[in-house]
Amino acid sequence: MKDGRLVAFPTETVYGLGADALDASAVARVFALKGRPANNPLIVHVCDEAMARSLVKEWPAAAAALAKSFWPGPLSIVLPRAASVPGIVTAGSPNVAVRCPRHPLTLALIRALGRPLVGPSANASGHVSPTTAAHARAEFDARDVHVLDGGPCEGGIESTVVTLAESPPRVLRPGLISAEEIARVLGTPVTAPREGAAAHASVPGTPLESPGLLEKHYAPRTRAVMIPGKDAPAFLRRAVGKVVLLTHHACDPAPPPHEVVALPADAHAYAAAVYAALRDADSRGAGVIAVVKPEDDGAVWDAVRDRLRRATAE
Repeated sequence: MKDGRLVAFPTETVYGLGADALDASAVARVFALKGRPANNPLIVHVCDEAMARSLVKEWPAAAAALAKSFWPGPLSIVLPRAASVPGIVTAGSPNVAVRCPRHPLTLALIRALGRPLVGPSANASGHVSPTTAAHARAEFDARDVHVLDGGPCEGGIESTVVTLAESPPRVLRPGLISAEEIARVLGTPVTAPREGAAAHASVPGTPLESPGLLEKHYAPRTRAVMIPGKDAPAFLRRAVGKVVLLTHHACDPAPPPHEVVALPADAHAYAAAVYAALRDADSRGAGVIAVVKPEDDGAVWDAVRDRLRRATAE
């Protein structure tokens, strides 16, 4: 990494594709290798609050309170960036997202390097995020990316992103930490994203407010659709060619050639399993992957539906 090379690293959410965040040339390699749009900003990973402070113009009391409550953990905080942060990291935006991941291997890596890391998901842009080292290795040539194996990711979906660069604070990307939890810590209302709302730059080419806002994202190679659970039997009967059905509801075995893959009914367990399930379904030679839409209430289910909506976007 000191020579500008790339390392895939584990976090509690997904595996990240890491480069020295203060080395613009190394960051450019991340964009090029992923095929990532230049207007899609990166989150900067730090080992502690002191490193985060060095990357922003100021560190308000609200940021300190969130870091104390949720770091290390799956919360990215957006603030006006310091001049030391290359513009390529933020896609030209005046703001930067910072996060302290909850994984001892990656925290040790950042401390050893002594510099923050960018860390978008370690996969080709738009593909399903990796939650194991094997997933990350399958995405890139070993000559381009060294993979640190830290075991399966326990969270399974990307961090919540909240901006403190405006008032009131606003969640830009839902995740495992809810707007309500953030509001309790801050003692002020926090705006949550509306489910299914368009979340893209108003002017093409201008910076996105956060990673994870592309309309088509987290997608398997196989065509994927999301269907209501009550429609699953009829969908399988009408299907031409093989369907792999992902469901967290009790379901009868599918008639051949279809297959049913059971996912957990608990929200956190579902989030931890869903990307691996999409990758596995991709390997089963189906014509389509059908995902039963979770209808359950709760912030984690909201975040899961956000990922599934983008994964199944036409």
